[in-house]
Amino acid sequence: MPQPTMTLEPVATHDPLEIDDQKHDAAVLAPIIERDGEDHLLFTRRADHLGEHPGQMSFPGGGAEPVDETILDTALREAHEEIGLEPAAVDVVGQLDDIRTITEYAVTPFVGRVPDQEYVRDGSEVAEIVVLPLSGLLDPANYEYERRDHPYYGDIVIHYFHVDGYTVWGATGRILVQLLELTTAFEAPERVERSRR
Repeated sequence: MPQPTMTLEPVATHDPLEIDDQKHDAAVLAPIIERDGEDHLLFTRRADHLGEHPGQMSFPGGGAEPVDETILDTALREAHEEIGLEPAAVDVVGQLDDIRTITEYAVTPFVGRVPDQEYVRDGSEVAEIVVLPLSGLLDPANYEYERRDHPYYGDIVIHYFHVDGYTVWGATGRILVQLLELTTAFEAPERVERSRR
């Protein structure tokens, strides 16, 4: 049976929603690795001592700095710092919609294919580098969601992907949902259940 792969053209042609009303700008890279004929996604597990989102699964990335000429430069610089990924080794496919975080960041996600190689984590920020198979992320048995009434965002859906003992959720879960919806047959539940009056 063929392993699932991502169709990346919809990412390349996607016109991303951009957010410019947050205090801080940040960017992440969603790195796609082909391994054993199947697409995988690389995540980092954030170090437990970090002040924001300790221990959570995330894509490599971080806040924009003056040295960055563009927000893509932010994503590539942070990925190099966190996992040793050389910017020149990234085949950038495209950009997803910006998202807001509870820490007042506008996060711009980029998607790129990267080599299947040994990556070296920055121990001060990254507890572990985790590569998860697309088949596991697409398995309905590994996915769940809940609705919450958020004081800032209103009615929201929290997505949880449980794969190989790891859970991807929060802002990274939201980015992952859009990536999977654009590149695979994955469909998330409606954002808000509409009731007839």
